[in-house]
Amino acid sequence: MQIDPSLQTPADNYKLLTNLVVPRPIAWVSSLSQDGVINLAPFSFFNAVGADPLYVIISIGKNEAGEPKDTARNIRDSGEFVVNLVTEDLFDAMNISAAEFPAEQSEMAAAKLHTAPSLRIKAPRVAEAQASLECKLFSAQALGGNTLIIGEVVMFHVADQLIDPKLHINNFAPIGRLGSPSLYCRTTARFDVARITYAQWAQNRD
Repeated sequence: MQIDPSLQTPADNYKLLTNLVVPRPIAWVSSLSQDGVINLAPFSFFNAVGADPLYVIISIGKNEAGEPKDTARNIRDSGEFVVNLVTEDLFDAMNISAAEFPAEQSEMAAAKLHTAPSLRIKAPRVAEAQASLECKLFSAQALGGNTLIIGEVVMFHVADQLIDPKLHINNFAPIGRLGSPSLYCRTTARFDVARITYAQWAQNRD
């Protein structure tokens, strides 16, 4: 079947895209409003896109009223945010934080989470998260109905039990986002295959 997105509704195109581009990592973003309210919300249009400098991207849609979501506004205003990674033990709290709370009410408190201080920015981290990335805003631009955020990672926070002296991460199993409206996956089923070189391929192609 061929599907022309120009002939579909935005809702149907969203459904197709998010059910095909899977699994997606979840950015559980904590940010501060100008009034000092801690906002916490999950986004699955998220990934790492650069290592030198360290860049991550998050694409944030609009709220039900068609206005920029609190997260996008807070990041534009403050120039900073934290990406907290979501493990299965935090799923229920993450799901609560996905609701459209009023801007003056903190999802962090509603989900009964605790804050931990960041080192390079003012926005706090989720204390219960096993890994968090402090980020400073590099750029924000309109992308259709979304706001594309590019952030530079300026500090890593990783639970001691996950990391060894050589900076290898072990036994870290964040959940991933599958299709809309509500499918997720675990990342505990894994396999390790070394990348083949051209010389190896050429030697074995026959």
